[in-house]
Amino acid sequence: MSDDLVLETGFSTHADRCESLSPLVRRIVANNPSPFTFTGTCSYIVGRGQVAVIDPGPALTEHVAAILDAVRGETVSHVVVSHTHKDHSPAARLLKDATGARIVGCGLHRSARPLFPSESNALESSGDRDYAPDLEMREGDAISGPGWSLTAVETPGHTANHLAFALPEEACLFSADHVMAWSTSVVAPPDGSMQDYIASLEKLRDRGETVYWPGHGGPVREPQRFVRALLHHRRQREASILNRLAAGDRTIPEIVAAIYQGLNPALQGAAGLSVFAHLEDLVSRGLAATDGEPSLTGRYGLS
Repeated sequence: MSDDLVLETGFSTHADRCESLSPLVRRIVANNPSPFTFTGTCSYIVGRGQVAVIDPGPALTEHVAAILDAVRGETVSHVVVSHTHKDHSPAARLLKDATGARIVGCGLHRSARPLFPSESNALESSGDRDYAPDLEMREGDAISGPGWSLTAVETPGHTANHLAFALPEEACLFSADHVMAWSTSVVAPPDGSMQDYIASLEKLRDRGETVYWPGHGGPVREPQRFVRALLHHRRQREASILNRLAAGDRTIPEIVAAIYQGLNPALQGAAGLSVFAHLEDLVSRGLAATDGEPSLTGRYGLS
Protein backbone atom coordinates (compact mmCIF):
# COMPACT_ATOMS: atom_id res chain seq x y z
CA MET A 1 0.00 0.00 0.00
CA SER A 2 1.10 3.53 -0.67
CA ASP A 3 1.44 6.95 0.89
CA ASP A 4 1.35 10.34 -0.86
CA LEU A 5 4.54 10.97 -2.85
CA VAL A 6 3.67 9.94 -6.42
CA LEU A 7 6.89 9.33 -8.32
CA GLU A 8 5.79 7.35 -11.38
CA THR A 9 2.42 7.37 -13.16
CA GLY A 10 3.31 5.88 -16.54
CA PHE A 11 2.92 2.25 -15.50
CA SER A 12 -0.23 0.58 -16.70
CA THR A 13 -1.14 -2.97 -17.57
CA HIS A 14 -4.13 -5.15 -18.31
CA ALA A 15 -5.34 -7.06 -15.28
CA ASP A 16 -4.57 -10.77 -15.16
CA ARG A 17 -2.40 -10.74 -18.29
CA CYS A 18 0.99 -12.46 -18.06
CA GLU A 19 3.90 -10.23 -19.14
CA SER A 20 7.47 -11.41 -19.63
CA LEU A 21 9.83 -8.90 -17.99
CA SER A 22 13.15 -10.74 -18.34
CA PRO A 23 14.42 -14.26 -19.08
CA LEU A 24 13.51 -15.36 -15.54
CA VAL A 25 10.66 -13.04 -14.51
CA ARG A 26 7.02 -12.81 -15.53
CA ARG A 27 4.39 -10.54 -13.98
CA ILE A 28 0.61 -10.76 -13.60
CA VAL A 29 -1.22 -7.79 -12.07
CA ALA A 30 -4.34 -8.51 -10.03
CA ASN A 31 -7.57 -6.69 -10.77
CA ASN A 32 -7.62 -4.82 -7.44
CA PRO A 33 -6.81 -1.21 -8.35
CA SER A 34 -7.25 1.46 -5.68
CA PRO A 35 -5.57 4.59 -4.31
CA PHE A 36 -3.54 2.22 -2.12
CA THR A 37 -2.66 -0.46 -4.70
CA PHE A 38 -2.23 1.62 -7.89
CA THR A 39 -3.22 -0.60 -10.86
CA GLY A 40 -3.27 -3.70 -8.63
CA THR A 41 -0.99 -6.15 -6.84
CA CYS A 42 1.94 -7.45 -8.90
CA SER A 43 2.38 -11.22 -8.73
CA TYR A 44 5.67 -12.51 -10.14
CA ILE A 45 6.59 -15.87 -11.61
CA VAL A 46 10.31 -16.64 -11.29
CA GLY A 47 12.01 -19.31 -13.40
CA ARG A 48 11.02 -21.56 -16.27
CA GLY A 49 9.82 -25.13 -16.00
CA GLN A 50 10.07 -25.25 -12.21
CA VAL A 51 8.97 -21.90 -10.85
CA ALA A 52 8.19 -19.84 -7.78
CA VAL A 53 5.26 -17.44 -7.52
CA ILE A 54 5.96 -14.30 -5.46
CA ASP A 55 3.05 -12.50 -3.76
CA PRO A 56 0.07 -14.30 -5.30
CA GLY A 57 -2.17 -11.45 -4.18
CA PRO A 58 -5.77 -11.26 -2.98
CA ALA A 59 -8.04 -14.28 -3.15
CA LEU A 60 -9.58 -13.33 -6.48
CA THR A 61 -10.72 -16.30 -8.56
CA GLU A 62 -9.77 -14.64 -11.86
CA HIS A 63 -6.28 -13.75 -10.66
CA VAL A 64 -5.54 -17.23 -9.35
CA ALA A 65 -6.82 -18.68 -12.63
CA ALA A 66 -4.53 -16.33 -14.58
CA ILE A 67 -1.49 -17.45 -12.57
CA LEU A 68 -2.37 -21.11 -13.06
CA ASP A 69 -2.87 -20.57 -16.79
CA ALA A 70 0.51 -18.83 -17.04
CA VAL A 71 2.32 -21.78 -15.45
CA ARG A 72 0.42 -24.48 -17.31
CA GLY A 73 2.83 -27.34 -18.05
CA GLU A 74 5.29 -26.08 -15.41
CA THR A 75 5.80 -27.08 -11.77
CA VAL A 76 5.19 -24.50 -9.04
CA SER A 77 7.58 -25.50 -6.26
CA HIS A 78 7.14 -22.46 -4.00
CA VAL A 79 4.57 -19.77 -3.30
CA VAL A 80 6.60 -16.92 -1.81
CA VAL A 81 4.98 -14.24 0.37
CA SER A 82 6.61 -10.91 1.26
CA HIS A 83 4.17 -9.79 3.96
CA THR A 84 0.71 -10.46 5.29
CA HIS A 85 -1.47 -7.67 3.99
CA LYS A 86 -4.68 -8.85 2.35
CA ASP A 87 -3.67 -7.58 -1.09
CA HIS A 88 -0.58 -9.83 -1.10
CA SER A 89 -0.96 -13.14 0.74
CA PRO A 90 -4.49 -14.67 0.77
CA ALA A 91 -4.19 -16.31 -2.68
CA ALA A 92 -1.22 -18.33 -1.40
CA ARG A 93 -3.62 -20.85 0.11
CA LEU A 94 -5.51 -21.22 -3.18
CA LEU A 95 -2.31 -21.74 -5.16
CA LYS A 96 -1.05 -24.30 -2.66
CA ASP A 97 -4.32 -26.22 -2.95
CA ALA A 98 -4.13 -26.12 -6.75
CA THR A 99 -0.44 -26.99 -7.19
CA GLY A 100 0.83 -28.63 -4.01
CA ALA A 101 3.55 -25.97 -3.71
CA ARG A 102 4.98 -24.98 -0.35
CA ILE A 103 4.14 -21.57 1.07
CA VAL A 104 7.37 -19.87 2.12
CA GLY A 105 8.50 -16.38 3.04
CA CYS A 106 7.41 -14.10 5.84
CA GLY A 107 6.23 -15.31 9.22
CA LEU A 108 2.77 -14.91 10.72
CA HIS A 109 1.18 -11.48 10.80
CA ARG A 110 2.30 -9.47 13.80
CA SER A 111 2.47 -5.90 14.98
CA ALA A 112 5.63 -3.85 15.28
CA ARG A 113 4.62 -3.18 18.88
CA PRO A 114 1.59 -3.97 21.11
CA LEU A 115 -1.65 -2.09 20.65
CA PHE A 116 -2.13 0.58 23.27
CA PRO A 117 -5.41 0.56 25.25
CA SER A 118 -6.62 3.71 23.47
CA GLU A 119 -6.27 2.16 20.02
CA SER A 120 -8.84 0.24 18.02
CA ASN A 121 -8.24 -3.16 16.46
CA ALA A 122 -9.39 -1.51 13.24
CA LEU A 123 -5.80 -0.35 12.85
CA GLU A 124 -4.87 -3.94 12.01
CA SER A 125 -7.81 -4.69 9.73
CA SER A 126 -5.58 -5.14 6.68
CA GLY A 127 -3.68 -8.07 8.19
CA ASP A 128 -4.14 -11.59 6.81
CA ARG A 129 -4.43 -13.59 10.01
CA ASP A 130 -5.24 -16.83 8.16
CA TYR A 131 -1.80 -16.92 6.53
CA ALA A 132 0.21 -20.00 7.54
CA PRO A 133 3.61 -20.61 5.89
CA ASP A 134 5.15 -24.05 5.53
CA LEU A 135 8.56 -22.42 5.95
CA GLU A 136 9.33 -19.04 7.53
CA MET A 137 12.34 -17.45 5.85
CA ARG A 138 14.76 -15.19 7.70
CA GLU A 139 17.63 -12.99 6.56
CA GLY A 140 19.84 -14.91 4.12
CA ASP A 141 17.57 -17.95 3.78
CA ALA A 142 17.22 -19.09 0.18
CA ILE A 143 15.09 -21.27 -2.06
CA SER A 144 16.06 -22.33 -5.57
CA GLY A 145 15.06 -24.02 -8.79
CA PRO A 146 16.72 -24.68 -12.16
CA GLY A 147 18.70 -21.54 -13.00
CA TRP A 148 17.24 -19.33 -10.25
CA SER A 149 17.44 -18.66 -6.53
CA LEU A 150 15.64 -16.30 -4.18
CA THR A 151 17.29 -15.02 -1.00
CA ALA A 152 15.30 -13.38 1.79
CA VAL A 153 16.21 -9.82 2.80
CA GLU A 154 14.50 -8.70 6.00
CA THR A 155 12.94 -5.26 5.43
CA PRO A 156 10.58 -4.52 8.32
CA GLY A 157 8.83 -1.16 8.39
CA HIS A 158 5.74 -1.33 6.17
CA THR A 159 4.90 -4.39 8.25
CA ALA A 160 6.88 -6.04 11.04
CA ASN A 161 7.27 -9.25 9.01
CA HIS A 162 8.10 -7.69 5.62
CA LEU A 163 10.65 -9.46 3.40
CA ALA A 164 12.19 -8.58 0.06
CA PHE A 165 13.73 -11.27 -2.17
CA ALA A 166 16.96 -11.04 -4.14
CA LEU A 167 17.34 -12.84 -7.48
CA PRO A 168 21.14 -12.79 -7.96
CA GLU A 169 20.98 -14.37 -11.42
CA GLU A 170 19.48 -11.10 -12.71
CA ALA A 171 20.83 -8.68 -10.05
CA CYS A 172 17.28 -7.71 -9.11
CA LEU A 173 15.25 -7.42 -5.92
CA PHE A 174 11.54 -8.08 -5.42
CA SER A 175 10.95 -5.15 -3.08
CA ALA A 176 7.22 -5.75 -2.43
CA ASP A 177 5.74 -2.73 -0.60
CA HIS A 178 8.98 -1.48 0.92
CA VAL A 179 10.15 0.40 -2.22
CA MET A 180 7.82 1.26 -5.11
CA ALA A 181 8.36 3.59 -8.05
CA TRP A 182 4.83 5.01 -8.16
CA SER A 183 4.56 6.17 -4.55
CA THR A 184 6.08 6.02 -1.11
CA SER A 185 4.94 3.22 1.19
CA VAL A 186 2.40 3.57 3.94
CA VAL A 187 3.99 3.02 7.33
CA ALA A 188 1.02 2.62 9.65
CA PRO A 189 1.22 1.61 13.32
CA PRO A 190 0.89 -0.86 14.81
CA ASP A 191 1.71 -3.08 11.79
CA GLY A 192 4.44 -0.71 10.70
CA SER A 193 7.30 1.12 12.37
CA MET A 194 8.93 4.27 10.98
CA GLN A 195 12.15 3.52 12.83
CA ASP A 196 12.30 0.05 11.24
CA TYR A 197 11.30 1.39 7.83
CA ILE A 198 14.13 3.95 7.79
CA ALA A 199 16.64 1.31 8.93
CA SER A 200 15.48 -1.03 6.14
CA LEU A 201 15.88 1.72 3.54
CA GLU A 202 19.42 2.37 4.78
CA LYS A 203 20.10 -1.35 4.51
CA LEU A 204 18.93 -1.50 0.87
CA ARG A 205 20.90 1.62 -0.01
CA ASP A 206 24.10 -0.39 0.45
CA ARG A 207 23.05 -3.34 -1.72
CA GLY A 208 24.06 -3.86 -5.34
CA GLU A 209 20.87 -4.81 -7.22
CA THR A 210 20.31 -2.87 -10.45
CA VAL A 211 16.50 -3.03 -10.59
CA TYR A 212 13.65 -3.57 -8.12
CA TRP A 213 10.37 -5.28 -9.00
CA PRO A 214 7.82 -3.88 -6.52
CA GLY A 215 4.47 -5.04 -5.18
CA HIS A 216 2.59 -2.34 -7.10
CA GLY A 217 3.55 -0.44 -10.23
CA GLY A 218 6.51 -0.60 -12.54
CA PRO A 219 10.20 -1.23 -11.93
CA VAL A 220 12.47 0.87 -9.77
CA ARG A 221 15.46 1.84 -11.91
CA GLU A 222 18.72 3.09 -10.37
CA PRO A 223 17.50 1.75 -7.01
CA GLN A 224 20.33 3.10 -4.84
CA ARG A 225 19.66 6.63 -6.06
CA PHE A 226 15.93 6.08 -5.63
CA VAL A 227 16.34 4.80 -2.07
CA ARG A 228 18.42 7.86 -1.21
CA ALA A 229 15.54 10.00 -2.50
CA LEU A 230 13.07 8.09 -0.31
CA LEU A 231 15.28 8.65 2.74
CA HIS A 232 15.46 12.35 1.92
CA HIS A 233 11.67 12.48 1.56
CA ARG A 234 11.19 10.93 4.99
CA ARG A 235 13.66 13.34 6.58
CA GLN A 236 11.77 16.23 4.98
CA ARG A 237 8.47 14.85 6.29
CA GLU A 238 9.97 14.55 9.76
CA ALA A 239 11.21 18.15 9.56
CA SER A 240 7.77 19.32 8.42
CA ILE A 241 6.12 17.64 11.41
CA LEU A 242 8.58 19.22 13.82
CA ASN A 243 7.94 22.60 12.19
CA ARG A 244 4.20 22.19 12.64
CA LEU A 245 4.69 21.31 16.30
CA ALA A 246 6.82 24.45 16.65
CA ALA A 247 4.03 26.45 14.99
CA GLY A 248 1.53 25.23 17.57
CA ASP A 249 -0.20 22.26 15.90
CA ARG A 250 -0.98 19.68 18.56
CA THR A 251 -3.07 16.96 16.91
CA ILE A 252 -2.54 14.61 13.99
CA PRO A 253 -5.47 16.05 11.96
CA GLU A 254 -3.99 19.56 12.32
CA ILE A 255 -0.60 18.35 11.10
CA VAL A 256 -2.11 16.39 8.18
CA ALA A 257 -4.14 19.42 7.03
CA ALA A 258 -1.01 21.58 7.03
CA ILE A 259 1.51 19.29 5.31
CA TYR A 260 -0.65 17.17 2.98
CA GLN A 261 -2.40 19.96 1.10
CA GLY A 262 -4.28 18.78 -1.97
CA LEU A 263 -4.14 15.14 -0.91
CA ASN A 264 -6.68 12.70 -2.36
CA PRO A 265 -9.42 12.48 0.32
CA ALA A 266 -9.25 8.68 0.09
CA LEU A 267 -5.69 8.88 1.45
CA GLN A 268 -6.41 11.14 4.43
CA GLY A 269 -6.53 8.21 6.84
CA ALA A 270 -3.26 6.81 5.53
CA ALA A 271 -1.64 10.24 5.85
CA GLY A 272 -2.75 10.40 9.48
CA LEU A 273 -1.24 7.00 10.18
CA SER A 274 2.00 8.05 8.49
CA VAL A 275 2.21 11.16 10.66
CA PHE A 276 1.45 8.96 13.68
CA ALA A 277 4.34 6.67 12.73
CA HIS A 278 6.69 9.65 12.51
CA LEU A 279 5.46 10.98 15.85
CA GLU A 280 6.04 7.60 17.51
CA ASP A 281 9.61 7.70 16.24
CA LEU A 282 10.13 11.33 17.25
CA VAL A 283 8.80 10.66 20.77
CA SER A 284 11.06 7.62 21.13
CA ARG A 285 14.06 9.78 20.14
CA GLY A 286 13.15 12.56 22.55
CA LEU A 287 12.38 15.12 19.82
CA ALA A 288 8.63 15.28 20.47
CA ALA A 289 6.49 14.75 23.57
CA THR A 290 2.99 13.56 24.41
CA ASP A 291 1.08 12.57 27.53
CA GLY A 292 1.43 8.83 28.05
CA GLU A 293 1.97 6.55 25.08
CA PRO A 294 1.67 8.03 21.55
CA SER A 295 -1.81 7.61 20.13
CA LEU A 296 -3.86 8.72 17.13
CA THR A 297 -5.95 10.99 19.35
CA GLY A 298 -3.07 12.28 21.48
CA ARG A 299 -1.77 15.83 21.76
CA TYR A 300 1.85 16.44 20.83
CA GLY A 301 4.48 19.11 21.23
CA LEU A 302 8.19 19.64 21.02
CA SER A 303 10.29 18.17 23.82
